[in-house]
Amino acid sequence: MILTVTPNPALDVTYRVSELEVGESHRVDAPVTRAGGKGVNVARVVTQTGGHALVLATAGGATGSRFAADLLASGLPHELVPVAAETRTSIAIVDEADASTTMLNEAGRPLTVEEWEHLGEAADRLSIPAQCLVASGSLPTDAPEGFYASLVAVARDRGIPSIIDTSGPGLVLAARAGAHVLKPNRRELAETTGESDPLDGAAQLIGLGAGLVFVSLGEKGMLALSASDPSRPLRARLDSPLRGNATGAGDAAVAAIASCLVEGERDPAAMLSRAVAWSAAAVLAPLAGELAPGFAELERRLVLSPA
Repeated sequence: MILTVTPNPALDVTYRVSELEVGESHRVDAPVTRAGGKGVNVARVVTQTGGHALVLATAGGATGSRFAADLLASGLPHELVPVAAETRTSIAIVDEADASTTMLNEAGRPLTVEEWEHLGEAADRLSIPAQCLVASGSLPTDAPEGFYASLVAVARDRGIPSIIDTSGPGLVLAARAGAHVLKPNRRELAETTGESDPLDGAAQLIGLGAGLVFVSLGEKGMLALSASDPSRPLRARLDSPLRGNATGAGDAAVAAIASCLVEGERDPAAMLSRAVAWSAAAVLAPLAGELAPGFAELERRLVLSPA
């Protein structure tokens, strides 16, 4: 089982327009609304591909009730920590004319010290049957910077790998705690490390203590750097770019990496290949947390090379 921890979940609301005209009114169909957040998306992809995942997240207020109801309706195994703060909402506007997506992400509201303690205790308890721990996404306002690092320690104590997908101080502290895998995108890595070259940024995280770093490069694919062989960075990409909704593509990559680890796969090249293929399949899917049919075939279109 893959345990996904999402401290800052959201109720995802997705609108589709034939063409987005900034500053103009648009008549739209009713949006698709469902439980979201990076860890929830990871769990959805794991489940779609035949794996087992458990969602651990917070939920509060009326939005949190709708979030919980959707998790229940979707059949995703989950445990929710009740919080006083209203669960945030994220709005995606998909422009069908150019296949672009505009995101409006609310900041998460602060949690109390006791609520953080309850979330950490739940992660510790649920990690006992887990084979991999995934912690994903931004942290709410005024969150303890070391929260993700504490989850790395939980995973290490259980003897299971940890995957952290975040940015800023939380990413640095997770690296220093010895996270098995870190998965920032290029922009997050540059903002966190100050390095414009993603390979230099990944090397910085490896130097701090991370075991593997995967960096999403958008249409240019993904690179991987391993602490066990830092002189041989790898890059994988599709033979041609895809058009679609990139929301959730990074979460699909994390799901791919987690599934490899659960299966006992430790080869960075194999993990990278699956991550890029699943990420590409997510771009072709209409909603975050889904893969388009035929995702396995995409792996045969990959170009794998030294970075």
